[in-house]
Amino acid sequence: MIYPGIAQNADSSLKEIKDKIESMGYDISSLQKTMDDIYWYNRVGDVAFIDKVYITGPPISEKQVKNPTAMGVHNPVKFYCYIFIPKDIKTDKKYPLLVLPHGGVHADFTTYHTHIIRELMAQQYIVIAPEYRGSTGYGKDFYEKIDYGGLENDDVNASRDYIVRNYEMVDSTRVGIIGWSHGGMIALMCVFDHPEKYQVCFAGNPVSDLVARMGYSDDEYRKLFSADYHLGKDAKADIKEYRKRSPAWNAQKLKIPLLIHTNTNDDDVNVLEVEHLIQALKAEGKKFEYEIFKDVEGGHSFDRIDTRIAKQIRLKIYSFLDKYLDPPRELKSISEIDKAAYR
Repeated sequence: MIYPGIAQNADSSLKEIKDKIESMGYDISSLQKTMDDIYWYNRVGDVAFIDKVYITGPPISEKQVKNPTAMGVHNPVKFYCYIFIPKDIKTDKKYPLLVLPHGGVHADFTTYHTHIIRELMAQQYIVIAPEYRGSTGYGKDFYEKIDYGGLENDDVNASRDYIVRNYEMVDSTRVGIIGWSHGGMIALMCVFDHPEKYQVCFAGNPVSDLVARMGYSDDEYRKLFSADYHLGKDAKADIKEYRKRSPAWNAQKLKIPLLIHTNTNDDDVNVLEVEHLIQALKAEGKKFEYEIFKDVEGGHSFDRIDTRIAKQIRLKIYSFLDKYLDPPRELKSISEIDKAAYR
């Protein structure tokens, strides 16, 4: 026989252990972020001035407010942004800006992007990479401020506004936004809602239709959205809300030049999502460019890794951006990309 008091104590102890393990996970994530920050200086510090600034975005959404009378509950959300400035620029001149939001439902801007940043520095772009709400490495409270497809977009726009207002060498008339996966989705939603702030957009295998995505994803992924601190409902319970946060259902808003890439063997964002976006843009009569790559090695990361074909595809991306942002230098060959990576 198990006495009630013993059972209650066992349940309490088990919950305490689970809470400690969860807390350790956030601590490890914060440690990884600190290590990665150091690694950024080691990998890119020779070609870029690197800063990490602390700025603000909108307050948390009303549904995330647990106590509306709590002190400071409606204050703006504070978050970090990485800034990369080429070391060889002249501060009395103006340079184009690229806003680069990272991907992942809960992730952060890591040195996975090292060679891309080096390539952008070689072209003399200034880059800002926001660690918008929900990013990892900043503790549980920040993690649970996530608002996928919602206020995180406003954080990214806030990062754009911050650097334009505070860095005189940034040309506010030459601003682009680029991103892959979830970052590609954010890039699309930013230009859909604020076309006056950007001259061009590149979206690489972007999350495009959250309704479809919830249909082919597993329960663990769906729970990230239906968590009580997030949307609180699954797509079946609130299709309208999930469509509101999906680029494919906002295609009518496109007003600026756009390039979309996707890959048929993408093992994360199924090509059907991006095809829906492409079809929606065509149905709205929008002018844009796209390319559907056939089973390119690397799957979801096909144009971000360091293979020869990935570099060739990035040259296409840079060529597209060049037309609208006119960077001081251009990368026109793989040999130039290699020099940028290892100079």
